[in-house]
Amino acid sequence: MAEQKKILVTGANGQLGMELRDLASSFPAFEFLFVSREELPLNNFAQLREFFKTNQFDYCINCAAYTKVDAAESNKEEAYLVNAEAVSVIADLCNQYHSQLIHISTDYVFNGDAEKPYREDSPTNPINYYGASKLDGEQYAIEKNPGSIIIRTSWVYSSYGNNFVKTMMRLMKERNELNVVNDQIGSPTYAADLAECVLQIVSKIDEGAKETAGIYNFSNVGVISWYDFAIEIKFLTGSECNINPISTSQYPTPAKRPAFSVLDKGKIQETFDIKLKPWKESLAVCLHKISLKE
Repeated sequence: MAEQKKILVTGANGQLGMELRDLASSFPAFEFLFVSREELPLNNFAQLREFFKTNQFDYCINCAAYTKVDAAESNKEEAYLVNAEAVSVIADLCNQYHSQLIHISTDYVFNGDAEKPYREDSPTNPINYYGASKLDGEQYAIEKNPGSIIIRTSWVYSSYGNNFVKTMMRLMKERNELNVVNDQIGSPTYAADLAECVLQIVSKIDEGAKETAGIYNFSNVGVISWYDFAIEIKFLTGSECNINPISTSQYPTPAKRPAFSVLDKGKIQETFDIKLKPWKESLAVCLHKISLKE
């Protein structure tokens, strides 16, 4: 039997990290090491370097990120440290120790002014600090490790952690009426589907797939507003809460959000033969998983 290849997963307690944990047993060809922020703080570069020197990995899936979009506007130093500087160090270490880096990024690298889905080579121009820090992280990864694979994703949710789906479920139980923005358009991503995609990519690389470095887009299929998302959550949970559509201007936030952040997923489908799932189907799966935990 061939020796198991080793995969390091950073940000192991986040939404994607937890979904990767759930899937790990389905990929017996690999040995996984999951590390949380507490176990491997990305802002401690000396510890990072020692960790990579001591432990050899074939793959590093970097799920760790500062994802509090509004808080990033006032905590710029912390956001940049995790989303950009730490990525630079990790990419350099992966290059030094011959570990394939798969780094997770965001649709927020775009400004939202487009009228058709963003391709991987579409011009970037983030309108909030979170997006700017993630874009610098992408550029550092490619600069320090040209073999990096970067996956941009959007509107991530899961049965784990804090996210729009779980917030809506809670508020629909607490209130009779909710206002939800209907002029921000995008595509949800169920973190379990993203986790499966990432591990399929790792498997294909392991089997000898070539010329795979670069940026890829991933989300579920479908183009909706946050209001549409909330309406479907209401329908699937049987809530009687009244949902009202409002404009972004009626719901000001510290960080601006792109009005349009739909991603073109053709490249990831063609390169890795990834099958995308409809957003409604994946939402139903996630809600069922949440219900089993309650």
